[in-house]
Amino acid sequence: MEPITDFLLFLASVVFISLSGVMMPGPVFAVTVAKGFRSKTAGALIALGHGAVEFPLIFLLYFGLSGFFAYTFVQKLIGLVGGAMLICMGFQILKTRKEASAETSHSGHASFIAGLVATSANPYFFVWWATVGVALIWNASIFGAVGLLAFATVHWLCDLAWDTLVSVTVFKSRRFWNERVFTIVFLFCFTVLVVFGLWFIISALLR
Repeated sequence: MEPITDFLLFLASVVFISLSGVMMPGPVFAVTVAKGFRSKTAGALIALGHGAVEFPLIFLLYFGLSGFFAYTFVQKLIGLVGGAMLICMGFQILKTRKEASAETSHSGHASFIAGLVATSANPYFFVWWATVGVALIWNASIFGAVGLLAFATVHWLCDLAWDTLVSVTVFKSRRFWNERVFTIVFLFCFTVLVVFGLWFIISALLR
């Protein structure tokens, strides 16, 4: 096959693999739902926070950092600290539930930080990149610097598209929410963050 065909097929596989991971419920999804209630642009800002962690990581892995995340101590540290951060974030979302209900002003800065924290607090995010991600980075590097940059951009655009879709959907549908639905949604976000946080901590302790 022609090089351009190979490149396009590779990018298509990146979209498929990326979306299969992006659409799985997790910490980033939970904060996107919670922040999306107050702003339809929250998803885009959360994706930017996610990218602030992901883009540097991709290039660090390209230059051989994957072995760093293979150390048990590093995985334990990320799991313990990250788990604690997610639990705190869960309680913060629960604490600000009444503020969201009252439609107080929304801070874009808060959504960006939420995306950054929810991403960096997830040890499995780093493990995924150190394993599956490294294989994708290696395949991208076959096409040179342009291939690596295109891979990173396409992967992040999948995050951006999904997070934006989630936040816009939540924001547009909130007019149909009654108090019970509102409470259930925010309790769901709280539960997801706390459960993942506890899971990360327990997994780290058992390593």
